[in-house]
Amino acid sequence: MSDWIVGNELYIRLGFFLTIFTLVAIGELIAPRKRLTGSKPTRWCSNLSIVVFNSITIKLLFPILAVDVSYIATENQWGLIHWFDIPAPVAIVTAIILLDCAIYFQHVLFHHVPFLWRLHRMHHTDVDIDVTTGARFHPLEIILSMIFKILIVVLLGAPVVSVIIFEVLLNLTAMFNHGNVKIPKKIDKYVRYFLVTPDVHRIHHSVDGTETNRNFGFCLTWWDLIFNTYQSQPKQGHTNMTIGLTIFRKPHESRLKNMLTQPFRDGKSESP
Repeated sequence: MSDWIVGNELYIRLGFFLTIFTLVAIGELIAPRKRLTGSKPTRWCSNLSIVVFNSITIKLLFPILAVDVSYIATENQWGLIHWFDIPAPVAIVTAIILLDCAIYFQHVLFHHVPFLWRLHRMHHTDVDIDVTTGARFHPLEIILSMIFKILIVVLLGAPVVSVIIFEVLLNLTAMFNHGNVKIPKKIDKYVRYFLVTPDVHRIHHSVDGTETNRNFGFCLTWWDLIFNTYQSQPKQGHTNMTIGLTIFRKPHESRLKNMLTQPFRDGKSESP
């Protein structure tokens, strides 16, 4: 099974991406959680364009990626996981959980270190939130995130399969929890004990700075609960809350060229 996953990594990632993207996009049409305030075609064009731009950038700058590094780490027995005699299934699950924890702390850093926040805030300047927001990240943030991820993979000695599964989960949960989808309260109530639901993550995109610095998790909600950064509901309610930041709210800021320059331009406030 592991060999099959490794051999078909590209097809697995692409297949899951297209499937979840389509399902969430359909869900947004059938049962939207919030009314959109801006032009959806403009936002989708810009948000999806930056996905292509980021993919090309990473391909050009990184001869090896996190999965490739995990091969090298495994062959050379690098990392914490290789220091202990752990059965393969346990090692895979452990690595996935620890990688998710690492991404949580990376997210916290991008909010609290001024230079990193200037890069990350482009993700928050989206005045609406939907499935495409989950892929809206500045190229410089993507580059730093890849370097961080590679270092964590080496430190942990994460098995190749665990890195592939984690990359797929991170991508899928980012689309899911940014989705403008109304999930029944009875279902959301139980799912959010384990996974970050759209109602949980939407609070993180509130224009209220105290809420912007809550609910940092992308996949598991455990880290927000453990480290006391969890908030269950927005102060203004989901239908009335305002999405985005107090800066870069004009319609032209949703165009790709303006999104790319936001880290280098000043607004009324520099931090959430």
